[in-house]
Amino acid sequence: MPYARPTLTQLRQQAQQDVLDGGIPGVSSMLRFSVLYVLSMTLAGLAWLHYGYLDWIAKQAVPWTATGEWLAAWGALKGVIRKAPSAASSPAVTFSATGSSIIPAGTSIILTGGLTATTTADSITTNGQTVAPAACATTGSAGNVPAGTSVTLSSPVAGIQTIGTVSEPFTGGADIETEDDYRTRVMDAYQDSERIGTEADYEQWALAVSGVTRAWVVRNGFGTGSVVVYIMLDAANAAQGGLPQGSNGCATKEKRYTTATGDQLRVANALWDEQPVTPLVLIMSPVLQPTDFVISDLGSNNTTDNKNLITSALQDMFERVSGPGVTISPNQWQEAIAAIGLSAYNIVSPSVPIVAENISSMPSLGTLTLET
Repeated sequence: MPYARPTLTQLRQQAQQDVLDGGIPGVSSMLRFSVLYVLSMTLAGLAWLHYGYLDWIAKQAVPWTATGEWLAAWGALKGVIRKAPSAASSPAVTFSATGSSIIPAGTSIILTGGLTATTTADSITTNGQTVAPAACATTGSAGNVPAGTSVTLSSPVAGIQTIGTVSEPFTGGADIETEDDYRTRVMDAYQDSERIGTEADYEQWALAVSGVTRAWVVRNGFGTGSVVVYIMLDAANAAQGGLPQGSNGCATKEKRYTTATGDQLRVANALWDEQPVTPLVLIMSPVLQPTDFVISDLGSNNTTDNKNLITSALQDMFERVSGPGVTISPNQWQEAIAAIGLSAYNIVSPSVPIVAENISSMPSLGTLTLET
């Protein structure tokens, strides 16, 4: 039975009773602004604060309720560190150029919303255009700018037009890991304490990389002795459907197979120092398998707001239960839509389980059509 912490009101009443019920001889009543009354209220307040402090200590004493630096300390005991924010980058920002003019590395560029990026290498000029890679100067998901966005040089460069375009999107920007997500990883580490290269270990190692929100492990997915880890970056690469931006492959130091690039390479290199020495570990992107939904008989429920609610419910369902090679049953999306509380509807399609086409395919939400 949990301990019932006294409320401030109860402590005040108790303090008054202690004074009046024989606590101080000759005192049978107290005026509201008397010295004894004020002292009673003060002592009750101090006792309430002490109860609160003891309650806080109890929460920090175990990892499943710890917060802040105490949670970080519990995580550090298992080698689980809170994921730091990361900066978005783009391999191609394009400006019109005259002759052979280039944008030197380190040039500042202004993005949408006043964000600043810096070119990471000298641009390459051909056919009147110069293209340079760039990275955001600050971390966070706000730096994930889509392709086609206008950008501006913060200071003029001779022979280069001031306004340019993001040719390839800025991706990889992620906010600092939320405390709830971090606590989940800490608890997973305590539940899987072996750290010898189990499926859970590979998943935890992948999830420890900034931006990675989901990971799946397939044994012998690339032949005997191989481990394939599929990853998703739902927030950092939201504009790309959460898919990692790069090419599939292995860590830089792995010489038995092609080296990955982009997000896949970041994860592969992070796993290199954690994984057992024998397996060939590949980091791969799932292949989205969109599934269209048709919902009829909505009547007056056929509104834009309800469509948004249904879309959100289905997206949440896919994010929770989908994965490479996974089969999703009808009751899973029926439960997701039923939770919205619509008075009438009929899910016309799909009507049978959604089966992944192969081990790399991951069912996802396609087009949602509502019919009255």
